[in-house]
Amino acid sequence: MKRRNFIKGAAAMAAMPLVSNSALASGTTLASNDMANTIINNSSGLKHVSDEAFWQQVRQHYQLPSDVIQLENGNWGVMSKSVLQSYMSHTQRVNQYSSHYSRREFMQEFKPIHERVATILGCAATEIAFARGATEVLNNLIAGYRNLKPNDVVMYADTDYDSMQAAMCQRSNPVVKINLPERASAEEYVAFYRAAIEQHPRVKLLLLTHLSHRHGLVLPIKKIVAMAREYGVDCIVDAAHSWGQINFNVADLGADFVGFNLHKWMGAPIGVGVMYIKSSRLADIAPAIGDTTVLKTNSKSDTPIGATYNRIHTGTFNYAAWLAVPAALDFHDNIGGDLKAARIKYLRDYWVNQVAEIRQVQLVASNEPDTYAGICSFRLYGETSVAGNEAIAAKLLQQHKIFSVHRNGLANGACVRITPALFNTTAEMNSLAQALKAL
Repeated sequence: MKRRNFIKGAAAMAAMPLVSNSALASGTTLASNDMANTIINNSSGLKHVSDEAFWQQVRQHYQLPSDVIQLENGNWGVMSKSVLQSYMSHTQRVNQYSSHYSRREFMQEFKPIHERVATILGCAATEIAFARGATEVLNNLIAGYRNLKPNDVVMYADTDYDSMQAAMCQRSNPVVKINLPERASAEEYVAFYRAAIEQHPRVKLLLLTHLSHRHGLVLPIKKIVAMAREYGVDCIVDAAHSWGQINFNVADLGADFVGFNLHKWMGAPIGVGVMYIKSSRLADIAPAIGDTTVLKTNSKSDTPIGATYNRIHTGTFNYAAWLAVPAALDFHDNIGGDLKAARIKYLRDYWVNQVAEIRQVQLVASNEPDTYAGICSFRLYGETSVAGNEAIAAKLLQQHKIFSVHRNGLANGACVRITPALFNTTAEMNSLAQALKAL
C-alpha cells in the first residue's frame, strides 16, 4: 500500500465504527474485517520521519482525547483502532464460547502467534514464554535464578524499576546499589559498570535496564553484558520500555535472560509480556512457584510450545489480549520498526532542542545519540523533591492541558517525564516547549 492509499485508508478508518454489530453477533475476527486493509504500509524507509502530513494520517489510526495533550505514554501504549477492533472482537468470542474455546481451540490459534513473536525477536520459539507483562517476567527470572551462593552479591542501579530492585533485595543475598551518572557516553557507562564490578568482586547477578522508565537512559546492553561475563557475572535485562521504542532483537542485547513488554511500545492490549531465556541457560532458572510439572502427574505436557513456560506460572490470563497480538505486530510492521524509533526520537529532540537553553530547566538525560530514544525527563534547577515535581506536572496539566508524570528514585532527585508516542505532533511539542518556558 503506497502512501496515497494509506491516506485514503486512514480517512475511511476514521469514519468506521470500532466494532460492527454484525461482527459482534457472528464472532468475526479482525482478519476478515475491512479495517485490516487500512493500516499503514511504509515502503520508503525513514523518508517520513519529519513529514507532518504523513503523521497526521497515522494519528487518525488512534482514538484520542480532545481535551488533553497526552505526553505520558510510558505507562502503557494506546492501541491503534485496528488493534482495538481485534481485541474487542476476540473478547466477544472468548466470552461467548468460554472454556469451550479456551480448552479446545486457543492453543492452535496461539501457537503461530507465539512463533511469530519469537521470529521477530530472532530466537527459537522454545526460548520464550508469554506472560502478563515484563514485571511478572523479571520477578520470575530474578526469583528463579539458581546460581547464587550465600555470600554472592546482587547489584542494581538507581535507574532500574522499583519492583525489580525489590526482587533483587528479596533474594537474601548481599545487595549493592549503584547510582548511574545522568549524563555520560555509552563507553563511559560500560566503564562505570566495570568499575562497580571490580569494586565488588563477589557480584554474581547484575540487573540491567535497557531503557530506563525514569528518564529514558538507554544503556549499551550488549557491551555491558559482554564485559560482565569476563568477571563471571550474569545479567538479567529489563527491556520493558525498549522493545518497539528501539528497533532490535535478542542478538542485539547479547543477554541470556530478558523481560519484554508488548503493551507499551509494540501496541498490544494491556497484559502481554514475553520472557526470554537462552536455551542453553534454561536450567539456571528454576521452575516457577506453582508450576505443576514438578508434580509429574499429568499424562501430557502442559506446555506444548516449550519448557520456558515452566519458568513462569500466570494462572488465567487475558486470552483476547494475546490473540490481538498479530494485529499489533501488523500495525508495527507496516509502519516499520526503524521509522517508529526514528519518529519517537525525532519528537523527543524537537522539544528538547527548544528548551535546552532555558536556564531554569535541567534536562535529566544524556544528549549522546546512542544513549536515548523517545523518553526524556526534566526538573527545574534546585527542585529535586517528589512534591515539587508532582506540582510541576500538575501545573502543566491544569494550565496547559499537557499530561505528564513525575518520577522519583534517581539519586539526583525527582523529575518530570515526557513520553511522546507516534500519534503526537510537532505542534504538541511546541506547546510543551512554550509551557516549560512559562514555568
